[in-house]
Amino acid sequence: MPEVMTAQTQFVKKTPIVQERKYKCEYCARAFSRSEHRSRHERSHTKERPFKCMKCRSTFVRRDLLLRHDRTVHAKDGGIPLHSEVKRRSTKNSAAGPSKPKIAIEPAIEDGNDGMVDMETAAALMTELHQAAAAAMVDQEQMQMRENSRRSMSSDFDPSVPYPSGAIPVQNMSTWDPPTPSSCTGPDLHLPKLDTQDWNANTLQLPSGHPTSMERSFSAEPRSYAASPNPYFAGFASPSGLPTHATPPPPPPAVQSDDERVQILDNIKEIDAERAVLDRFRLPSRSGLNRYLTAYFNLFHHHLPFLRLSSFTPGTIAPPLLLAVLSIGALYTFEKEQAYTLHLSSKVLVNNFLHRNQEFSSLNCPLWTTQTLLLNMVFASWSGDAKGLEWAHSIKSLLVNMVAGGRYELQQRVEKRGGRLPTREEWIADEGSKRTYFAVYIFFGLLTMTFNYTPAISYNEFDAIMLPCSETLWNSDVSDEQMWRENYINEATPTFADAHTSLFRGEAPQCSAFGCRVLINALFLEVWSVKRSPEIVEAVVAEYRTKLSGALDTWHQTLDSCTTESMIVPMSAPQKGHPLVFNAMAMYRCTAARLEVDFMPIQEALRYHSPEEVASGMTAAADIIVRSESMTKVIQLCFESFQIPALMGIRWVARTSALNWSVEHPLCGFDLMLVLSLWLFKMEEEAETIPPTAEEQVMLDKIRSLFDEDSVELYGSRLSAAVARVWGGMVDEVVVWGVTSLLGESFKIHSHTLALNDDAGLTLSSSASSPSSSPEMDEDMGSELE
Repeated sequence: MPEVMTAQTQFVKKTPIVQERKYKCEYCARAFSRSEHRSRHERSHTKERPFKCMKCRSTFVRRDLLLRHDRTVHAKDGGIPLHSEVKRRSTKNSAAGPSKPKIAIEPAIEDGNDGMVDMETAAALMTELHQAAAAAMVDQEQMQMRENSRRSMSSDFDPSVPYPSGAIPVQNMSTWDPPTPSSCTGPDLHLPKLDTQDWNANTLQLPSGHPTSMERSFSAEPRSYAASPNPYFAGFASPSGLPTHATPPPPPPAVQSDDERVQILDNIKEIDAERAVLDRFRLPSRSGLNRYLTAYFNLFHHHLPFLRLSSFTPGTIAPPLLLAVLSIGALYTFEKEQAYTLHLSSKVLVNNFLHRNQEFSSLNCPLWTTQTLLLNMVFASWSGDAKGLEWAHSIKSLLVNMVAGGRYELQQRVEKRGGRLPTREEWIADEGSKRTYFAVYIFFGLLTMTFNYTPAISYNEFDAIMLPCSETLWNSDVSDEQMWRENYINEATPTFADAHTSLFRGEAPQCSAFGCRVLINALFLEVWSVKRSPEIVEAVVAEYRTKLSGALDTWHQTLDSCTTESMIVPMSAPQKGHPLVFNAMAMYRCTAARLEVDFMPIQEALRYHSPEEVASGMTAAADIIVRSESMTKVIQLCFESFQIPALMGIRWVARTSALNWSVEHPLCGFDLMLVLSLWLFKMEEEAETIPPTAEEQVMLDKIRSLFDEDSVELYGSRLSAAVARVWGGMVDEVVVWGVTSLLGESFKIHSHTLALNDDAGLTLSSSASSPSSSPEMDEDMGSELE
C-alpha cells in the first residue's frame, strides 16, 4: 500500500509539468499550452507589430520589447516610464500562493517588490558584501602603489607578452560594486531546498620540492603562521555535524612583518641582476601581499595543490615563484592591473634567471622554476587574450623538457635509496616534485581539451612515479617523526602505471583525490588520441572505445574508495570530498561525451578568442549530433552538469562559482552544454518527422521541467536556445579568468541564433554568422533581464 501511495504522489507531482498544448498555430504545426503564446508565435508569420511607441514611430512584436525600447531609448527624455506587465503579474501570482519552482527568465529582484528576497539571493548578497569588505582593506599605500605601477608599466616591458589592458574583463576590487542582474545574465532558479546530507560540500567525510640543485639562498623550511581572518570565506557558515577528528586546513602563508617585506625586496634585488624589474615595479604593501596570498591559497591552491602551505615562506621563497602566486591571488581579489604587473615581473625574472645561468639544464633545473613557469602559463592561457595563449603555447616544450628532466632526477633519488623509507625531509622534496609534474600534466590536458593542442606529455611518462598522497598527509605539520612515519606507511599509494592498468582490468585502485584527478586526465587524453587516429581500422577503434568506456566506469567507482580527508576545505561546491573530486567529475563527464561527439573545429576556433567565430562553429555543428541510445546517455551527463547549478541556484552560482569553483567547470561545461543545446535543437527540428523515443522523451521532460512556459517562449519556444542562454549568462557574470567571458559570450550568440531560427524562419546553416548583425533580428529575439 505505501508503494501505491508513493506512485500516486509522484504522478500528481509530475502531471503539471507536461501541459496539454491545445492551441495550434494556423500557419504551421506548432502548438502551445496558452493562447497568448500562440498569438505571440503567429506574429512571426503575419509580421504584425501591434505594440506602438507613443513617443516615436517604432513598432514591436511584443510588449516587453516596447518596454525595453522605452527604457533604453527614451529614458533620457525624462518622461514617465511605461509599466511592466511582468511586475504586475508577479505581484498577483505571489498573492495566490507559492507555485511549482521553475526557471523564470525574469529579474531575480524587482525594484517594486516588498523588500523580500529568497535565500539564494541573500546568500549572493552576503558574499558580495564580504567581497566589498575585502576591498576596503586596500590602504592608501596600496592605492598609490597601483597608480605608480600603471604609470611605470610600458608596452615594451616584456615584448614577448604584449597583453592588452582589457585581456581579463574583471573589475578592480577597490571600486567593485555587487553585481546586479544585467541584460546579459542568465535567469534565476527557484528549486526546493537541497538535502544538506547530500550536498554539504564543506564537510569531508572521513574513514579511519625538493629544491634539487637550486640556489640554497631560497630555502623551503617549514614554519607556522598565526591564524589570520579570511574575508573571502566570512560569508560561509561553518559546517554542522563535523566529525570529531576533522581538522581545519593550515592558515595561508602571510608576511608577518615589515622586515619580512624588506627581505622580499632584497631577494628580488639579488635575483634581478639586469634590473629589468626593479626600475619599473613596486612591491605591494604588506596588507596587499597578505590579501593576495590569502586569495591564492584559499581560492586557487586547492584546485592545483602542488605547493605546501607550511613550507611556503614568503621571505625565503624564490621571488619569481612568489610573484607568480601573488599575480593569481590579485586576480581573485579583482585587482586586474596589479595582477598583470606581478605576472609580467615574475615572467621577466624567471626568464632572465634561466638565460643567465647556463649551468642549469632540464636535468638539474630548480623546482621553483618549473612551478613558476606553470603558474605563468596558467595565467596567460586562461587570461582571455589570444596573445597570452600563444606565448604559453610557445614555451610549452621548455616546460615539457623541465618535467622530463625533473622526473628522471626524481627516479634516480628513489632508486638510490633502495628499499629504505625516506626521511620526512626527503619525502617532502619528492612529493613536491611529483605534485608539480602531475600539475603540469593536468594543465596540458586542459589545453588539449579546450584548444585541441596536441598532448605535450605522454601518459607513460610517469609510469614508475607514485600518485600523489592525500591532501591531509601533504599538509600535515607533524613535529613527531615517528607519528609522521606511521601515517606515511598506512597510506597506500599506487604507481601511475599500476593504477592505470587497474582501470582497464575493471579493478578500482585506491588513491587520493589528486590521484583520481591525474587518472581521469590520462583517460581523457587517450580518448582524444582515439578520436584523432582516422588511419586505425574502424573495428580496432570500436574495440578500444569499448575498453575506454569500461575504464571510465571503473574510474567512477574509484571515487567510492578514494582516500578521504580529515581536513576541511572551506569551499562551496556540490560535491562530497575534496574540490579535486568535483573537478575530476567535470572532466569525467566531458571525457564520456568526447567518446560520442567531438567538436574539433570549434576547439581550434577558441584559440583566436573571437566569440562570433566560435558561435558560428557552434551553430554549424548541429549535423555532428546523431540521435542514438549512446547519445541519450551522454545527454544524461549533460543534464547532470546543468542540474548542479540549477539545484544550487543559477544566480547564486553565477555570482559565487568564480571564487569557489575551478576554471575547469566552464571549460568542461562548454562541450556538455553545446551537446545539450544542439541535441535539443535536433529534437525540436525532427519532432514531427521522427518522434522521440521513450528514453529521449524522458530526457526532454527532465530538462523542460526546470523551465516555466514563459521562459521558453521568450526564446521562440526553443528549449535549446533557453539552455544555451542560461549557461552563457551564468559563466560570465563574475569573471576571474577571462576565458570564461569568451565562452559565455559565444553561448549567448549561439542562443540568439537558435531563437532566431524559429521566429525568423532561418535555417541553421544560413545563420552561421553573427546574429547580432541585424538590428531587426535583435529586436525580435526576446526580452532579456533588466
